Amino acid sequence: MASRIRKVPYFKTMVPNRAGQGARLLGALKDQGVNLLAVLGFPARGGAQIDLVPQNRTALTRAARKAGIRLSGPKPVFLVEGGDRPGAVAGVLARLAAARINVTAVAAARAGGGRYGGLLWVKPKDVGKAARVLKAR
Repeated sequence: MASRIRKVPYFKTMVPNRAGQGARLLGALKDQGVNLLAVLGFPARGGAQIDLVPQNRTALTRAARKAGIRLSGPKPVFLVEGGDRPGAVAGVLARLAAARINVTAVAAARAGGGRYGGLLWVKPKDVGKAARVLKAR
């Protein structure tokens, strides 16, 4: 199965880098019925940055406002989904490399059931070109 690639919005928030902060954040969003397509968290600037890719951006922003969560964004990210096979992500990256587009970050994982998914970021100036190269919708 070929990869399906979409340009989607993501939002980021900062939390203290302490036990339970991710659970508190995601629990507040769950309580408001927010469905996330992807979440990525990592240490950054004395805390932790959490990137959130919502199924519905309006639902996320409303829930965040209600819970007192400060969001930055939206910014574009590419959501990649497809059949798990050797080199699935390598093929996507090769297409960008051939177009001389630098990937600033990538995160991907096997999803089970023979599928994988991932996120990839490029510089803002390269988003349009990357979308064309990847035939992202």
